[in-house]
Amino acid sequence: MKKKVTPYINREISWLSFNERVLQEAADKTTPLVERLKFLGIFSNNRDEFYRVRVATVRRLSKLGKKAISVYGEDPKELLTRLQRRVIEQQNRFENIYQELIKELAAANVFIINEKELSFAQQDYIRDYFSHEVVSTLFPVMIDDSKPFPYMKDKASYLYLKLESILTKQKNKFALIEIPSKVTPRFVVLPKQGHKHYIILLDDVIRFNTDQIFDVFGYRTVEAYNIKLTRDAELEMDNDVSKSMIEKISKSVKARKQGLPVRFVYDVAMPNDMLKYIMKKLGMAKKDNAIPGGRYHNFKDFMNFPNPGDKSLVYSHPAPLKHKYLLNNPFTTLKVIKSKDILLHYPYHTYNHIIHLLREASIDPTVESIKITLYRVAADSSKIANALINAVKNGKKVSVLVELQARFDEANNIYWANKLQDEGARVIYGVPGLKVHSKLILITTKEAGKTVNYAHIGTGNFNEKTARVYTDFSLLTANKQIADDLGKVFDFYENNFKVFQFKHLLVAPFFMRKELILLINKEIQIAKSKKKAAITLKLNSLVDKEMIQKLYEASNAGVQITLIIRGACSLVTELEGWSDNIRAYSIVDKYLEHTRVFIFHNRGQEKIYLSSADWMSRNLDSRSEVAVPIYDEEVRKQIKDIINIQLSGNTKVRILDRKQENQYKKAKPGEKKVRVQDAVYAYLQKDNEKFMSLNKHPKINI
Repeated sequence: MKKKVTPYINREISWLSFNERVLQEAADKTTPLVERLKFLGIFSNNRDEFYRVRVATVRRLSKLGKKAISVYGEDPKELLTRLQRRVIEQQNRFENIYQELIKELAAANVFIINEKELSFAQQDYIRDYFSHEVVSTLFPVMIDDSKPFPYMKDKASYLYLKLESILTKQKNKFALIEIPSKVTPRFVVLPKQGHKHYIILLDDVIRFNTDQIFDVFGYRTVEAYNIKLTRDAELEMDNDVSKSMIEKISKSVKARKQGLPVRFVYDVAMPNDMLKYIMKKLGMAKKDNAIPGGRYHNFKDFMNFPNPGDKSLVYSHPAPLKHKYLLNNPFTTLKVIKSKDILLHYPYHTYNHIIHLLREASIDPTVESIKITLYRVAADSSKIANALINAVKNGKKVSVLVELQARFDEANNIYWANKLQDEGARVIYGVPGLKVHSKLILITTKEAGKTVNYAHIGTGNFNEKTARVYTDFSLLTANKQIADDLGKVFDFYENNFKVFQFKHLLVAPFFMRKELILLINKEIQIAKSKKKAAITLKLNSLVDKEMIQKLYEASNAGVQITLIIRGACSLVTELEGWSDNIRAYSIVDKYLEHTRVFIFHNRGQEKIYLSSADWMSRNLDSRSEVAVPIYDEEVRKQIKDIINIQLSGNTKVRILDRKQENQYKKAKPGEKKVRVQDAVYAYLQKDNEKFMSLNKHPKINI
């Protein structure tokens, strides 16, 4: 009998479906205009990373020939063709949305203009701006057939120019100019004219002034088009045992800049002779690597598009709330945590609570040590890292596990690792063979001669900047059972040869997969006994084949399964005989949904976990991840209430169907509209107000 093949949506195809949901936000007329431009920037940034990582991986697999099919499960070459087709479709939609946005912004008196649309006064302004702010940042490169083709940076956008000789004896030439958007603003706000606001892109400022650059060499610009190259971002690790991890990562980050090209994006208006010439120079095949685009690339810069108009063009973000138990409380955060578990939910709650916790711990005389894992910290001036440095200066033992292999944050993490080590902290450079993705803090105190541990287990990074736009949970607890298990996790980080048994935490890569399967199996057994059985999962990604197979099995047994998946979802919904009892949704809105929650009904005594882990093979098998059980009844209720709000949402919520059409979940007749992220803020605000009304001088018993 032929074995049935488990239905599975390819991860890369599913990811493109997620990015389509981002594009939907750019097209959504209920989204403020400038925010719609920013969603185009997010879409573009996502797609860049997709090519640098996922497409680059598939391309490497395609070189294995038939072996790749058995390893990957399908033909990588065929997949590349499918991906290319889907990306071009999305790019065409992207361009249409952008053109529509230009018209809508103009109707709101915000005009994005190019160099051909400048008035005489604006031309004078741009010439002056170019001379004072731009020309010194430009380093044009003439393309000479007798010399190697100039190196093109990954992620950079270039103007590719055709130059015509002013002198009869010289041949026409081509040239490249990198658009210096890292050192000069990509958007130039021109002087206001009445109620009208004008913005021009840096690309067009350069286009308007190129003759100033080349006429001294006897050339004038005939044509100029925007191009961009994306390179393979995989780190090639050095196996030299004489080198430290930090040396290996530093070398790999430098080598990444020389990665092989995986995508070439060009202006579709470019003449064929120019396109053929540069593709030949790059050694790339048009059919496999070239993506036709519009006049501008590196749309990720649109994430920082200025708002010269009124406030209606951008989202209004309410002020972050203080947690009710930390609102005007005279006691330190540690004393409050000792009395009561606290659930923080960003960006609705202020991230200052975490920074204040570490600052207090850095000077509290009862604190003996602080242990923390750092995966992605703020790039410029991390308040988290500075609080840890202050703790060292105050004589605390500070141990910091810095994950050097956090993709695209390696250089920043190396900087902070060196800084912390120089200040006297004990720095652990990850775990060999594992990425440490868990978000943990363990603070140890000596109180009345007894050791007391305080734990933080969260779903998001210790990064005060991303905490403004990522939704995440942080559990703060002095629960001895959880804190003791957390101590074992840090013992493992410090002594990799020791593997511990954990009584409460689910810890990957050792036991999390096994424990999750046991929890699913229990729901299956309950369903088979004709009792209510249910699983609710909120994840960023669901792509692990074994876990998907278990969810299909649970569905067939009668377990009611509800999924809230922001990104890639390889489970096929609405498939008879497989997913009859599975519903799946995705929320894409002004904040990036990043929380991970696992809820198992367990005969009405729900088992609830918060975690840093998605259900992906890498998270369950080759990363250090932690899921924490929620024991405090009030915190349990808060999590269930928030999940129920998300499931009641009918605005900005998509149904994940088998065809991946991303249809919006709409309000039923007579049903009020529920926008999840606004409703969660209102829920937490109301909880604060209720607490305040019951406690004129809010504090809890210590």
